[in-house]
Formats: sequence, C-alpha cells, structure tokens
Amino acid sequence: MLPVVAIAGRPNVGKSTLFNRLAGRRTALVSDTPGLTRDRKDAEALLRGRRVRLLDTAGLEEAPPESLPGRMRNAAAAGIAEAALVLFVIDARAGILPADAHFAAWLRRQGRPVLLVANKTEGRLAASEAMDAWRLGLGEPLAVSAEHGEGIAGLMAEIAERLPPPAGEAEQPTPPLRLAIVGRPNAGKSTLLNRLLGEERMITGPEPGLTRDAVAVRLADPAGAIEIVDTAGLRRRANVEPGLEKMSVGAALEALRMAEVVVLTIDAEVGLHDQDLQIGRLIEREGRACVIALNKCDALPDPGAALHAVQRRLETSLAQLRGVAVVALSALTGDGLAALLPAVRAAHAVWNRRVPTGELNRWFESALDRHPPPLVDGRRLRLRYITEVKARPPTFILFGTRAEQLPEDYRRYLINGLRETFDLPGTPIRLQTRGTRNPFAGD
Repeated sequence: MLPVVAIAGRPNVGKSTLFNRLAGRRTALVSDTPGLTRDRKDAEALLRGRRVRLLDTAGLEEAPPESLPGRMRNAAAAGIAEAALVLFVIDARAGILPADAHFAAWLRRQGRPVLLVANKTEGRLAASEAMDAWRLGLGEPLAVSAEHGEGIAGLMAEIAERLPPPAGEAEQPTPPLRLAIVGRPNAGKSTLLNRLLGEERMITGPEPGLTRDAVAVRLADPAGAIEIVDTAGLRRRANVEPGLEKMSVGAALEALRMAEVVVLTIDAEVGLHDQDLQIGRLIEREGRACVIALNKCDALPDPGAALHAVQRRLETSLAQLRGVAVVALSALTGDGLAALLPAVRAAHAVWNRRVPTGELNRWFESALDRHPPPLVDGRRLRLRYITEVKARPPTFILFGTRAEQLPEDYRRYLINGLRETFDLPGTPIRLQTRGTRNPFAGD
C-alpha cells in the first residue's frame, strides 16, 4: 500500500494548487473562492523516486459537527488519520491567523508527522514572510509558491526524506546524487556527459544548440549512484527565441532547480564570459552546490594560466561562491576528468554540512569581539546568538535586538567568517536575521 501524504490547512491557502503541482497534472479544481474543495481527492504521484498517494482535503474550519463545514472538517480529519505525513499549509502573505494556530495545536494532538508549508511566498521576501510560522510549534516552515512552482523541488525532497521506508525493505535505498550540467551553448556539456558515461549517449557536434531537452542518465562512482542531467545551452534572455528554444531553456532551468550539485561548464578557449557569471549567480540564488568545469583545456597552450585567470576572476566577480572548485579538463580527450566527480562529491558534502551550535556561538562571540556591529540610527545592534537551522545549503539564523537592521557589509563579514572558519568553500550560505520584540514598546 502506498504511503498517504495529506494536504491540510484552513480554506483558501492554496492546498488544491499545491496538490496539482505535486501530482504533476491539473487534477483538483482551483479557484479564489474559499471552500471549493469539500470531499477528499487523491492522486498517485512520484516524488523523488517514492510513489505516494496524495490526499487533498477540505479547508479546516471551526464549526458545529452537524454543519457542512463541520462535516468537511471531519472528512479531512479522517484523511489525516491515515496519513504517513501531513502537509500543513498556511498563507504566508496573510500571516498567522488564529485559525492557523488553532489547527496547528489540533494537528500536534493527532500524533501524525507534520511538515509545515508556507505557501504564496513568491519572490525575494519568501524567507522573511515564512519566518513568522516558527511560532506554530511545527518546526521549520518550508517556503513555497504552489502557483509559480517556487520551492517545489525542495518540498518534494523533504517529503521523500520524511516518509517511512517502503514495506518489505529494511531501509530505503540511498537516493542518487542529483547532478545537472549547465553552461552556455557549445561549451561541451554533452561531450562531457558522454565521456563520463564512456559511450556516445548524447549527440554532439560543432553546432551550438544540439541538445534541446534536459536528459537524465545514471552512473555510479565508488561513493554511490549519480543521476546526471544534460541541459540545453543557456543564453541571455534577450537572445532566446520564442518557441522551442524557450521551452528548452525552461527545461534546463528546471533541471538546475531540481539538482543538488550543478557543474557549470566553461569553454576555456573563450574564457569566463559574462553569461557564465550570470549562470553562476543563478546557481547561488537557487541554493545549489557548484563545481566549475573548465573544458577544452587541450586546445590551450598554457592551461595552468587559464585556470588561474578564471579563479582570480571568480574571486572578484562571483564572491557569493567564494572558494568554488575549478576543474581543468578536456571532455574530448578525457584529460583531467578523473578530478571532476570527486570535486562534485566534496561540494555535495559541504552543501550538506551542519555546524554544532556550541562551536558556532564560540566563533560568533570572537567575531563580535574582533569587529563589533556598527551603529544603526545612532544605536548599536545587540546580536545575541546564531544557530544553523538547516543544510542544503547551510542556512543560519542570527537572533538579536534589531537584528533585522543588520547592514549588508556586516552580513558579508559574518558570511565570510563562517565560510573560512567552518570550511564551507564554494557553497551558498544563507544568513537570516530575527529581531526580538520589546514587550514595553507600545507602553
């Protein structure tokens, strides 16, 4: 029997939209009208290699049991009772309403595993909008936008990790490392994949744009299985032609978002192009681990000089991924290829790294002593402590009075200190701030 993943929450928080997104097809009706879903609706879905039964439930409302909203709530409760995992969805734009707090407390009493999903968190404000959901007591909120597809890849991975092992197996097989190969057209991405596989799996040639779709293949190294996705070349948005190329670019971007590690392939004959840097910044914004593959080094008279030139420019132009591994290779001849997958595994390990809270705060105290926080509006920030709330990528929350006013240059100072002290090269680091409330502020 398939494990059941139930989607619950108050009306009009986007449960059916999320249901359709996870199912991969438009199954449930979606409207701005609250309470459109009344009966439980289910569909099978494949999430990160795990087949599950998704359950869309009616909006939870406080009402007498004999009324229609009360009967809808009872039907939703019956679905939740059989769930292996409950996705409790809130509307981050509306904030935490009393109904959210009431049903969060009710869910805790049901004894079912719960994953808190903060929906409607489009754009850059996603993390700050979802932050308030911590007070529901259901753990870390996962920010998504079901309508726009933002954060869905991370949600699928989190669901798969929280499900019990399949029946009849002692433990769930270790999922493969998900790797995407991206870059500008004609950088040698397909040739690189063919060389890794040892066969002509992808069509290659001097013409740019031969690869049109994101193609996934599997291979294994001594550390385990790897799922590699070859993607179409990424050009500037203004140069992308509508139609087929636009769809190809969309598939490539989706593969990047679904990956854990991204290999950015650079043509060594051209050098580090501005578009390569734009792709690198996109990788950082998506929170993926990164490895740079400097391809076609066999065509250069001095590959070492080209490697150092690329590394120097990366330090100044892509500081968000400072210390990223750069592997000089030739996909055509295989020279230097042996160093690529170990670099990918090392980047993946850094991306998954967790720092003990004790060590983290000892470093934090010394960082504050060396360089105290600056004055903001004539008042000094009181930064109290820091903790790592998640990995993939390493994400830290800094607590303190008016911590949300932390200047950007001091934020960079702390991020650089984290990267150097705890050996986090080449991975995105998220530093969020959370201020403390003054209970006497309104008196």
